[in-house]
Amino acid sequence: MSWTAPEVDRVEAERIAAERTSLEQWLDYHRATLLRKCAGLTAEQLKRRSVPPSRLSLLGLVRHMTEVERWWFRMHAAQEDGLKFPYDPDSVGLDFEEVEGADAAANLNAFVVECDASRAAVKDKGLDDVVPSRGEHPERTRDIRWIYVHMIEEYARHNGHADLLRERIDGRIGM
Repeated sequence: MSWTAPEVDRVEAERIAAERTSLEQWLDYHRATLLRKCAGLTAEQLKRRSVPPSRLSLLGLVRHMTEVERWWFRMHAAQEDGLKFPYDPDSVGLDFEEVEGADAAANLNAFVVECDASRAAVKDKGLDDVVPSRGEHPERTRDIRWIYVHMIEEYARHNGHADLLRERIDGRIGM
């Protein structure tokens, strides 16, 4: 029997909540949505590309979001030093590449672990805390609230891609 991505519970965000709670719940909802798009698929299905010339795959999206979590929460918000991107140390787009030989189970687990690390990185930070950029534009400071909103936007966009990829693989929609 071959490995398949595990089923995932997804909790709806509260309709009335404090700002921090709302941002955290919506981000967790989107994290779980990405994993739900992968649930029940084999490693080979997760590696399946969309349509040429696109190199997009569900596993590539998971790997990309692992790196995006690390970039915004640990490298920017927590200002952790010495971190590299696990799939793309030089940040040239390899998170979407080289999925053919990837260990899908390990990649999905790494995503879950990175999301936990992201939560820990900002648990003691206020939404108004301002952090400097770690990228090419150090003058682009932002607050923690911006990071949450940006991450929700990033997941919403990529979960739309994941919808199309999943539908192409096995016809499932609306997960």
